Amino acid sequence: MDQKEKKDEGRLSIGLTEDVAKGVYSNMALITHSPTEIVLDFVAVLPGMPKPPVCSRVIMAPQHAKRLLFALQDNIAKYEKMFGKIEINEGRTYMPPISEFHGDA
Repeated sequence: MDQKEKKDEGRLSIGLTEDVAKGVYSNMALITHSPTEIVLDFVAVLPGMPKPPVCSRVIMAPQHAKRLLFALQDNIAKYEKMFGKIEINEGRTYMPPISEFHGDA
């Protein structure tokens, strides 16, 4: 085994199908949990859709959710360093606050 094979031995190779590569648009996420899973439901809330469907659901262990949290924090910090601070205008949204949302997901 040469040096390159040894270096690549522990590396994970991930495949990406064409359908998944297209992605899914979402502008809202609903998060629920049980003692053993965190469930993220991604929704696209658009004008004229009285009951927008969940377009994607991701279920993960709490440990993986925490790793995702850290990875998002790291990537947002890198993004803001490169492109500037991400502003969130809480008062300028058409989506109801999560406490007023009653979905069937």
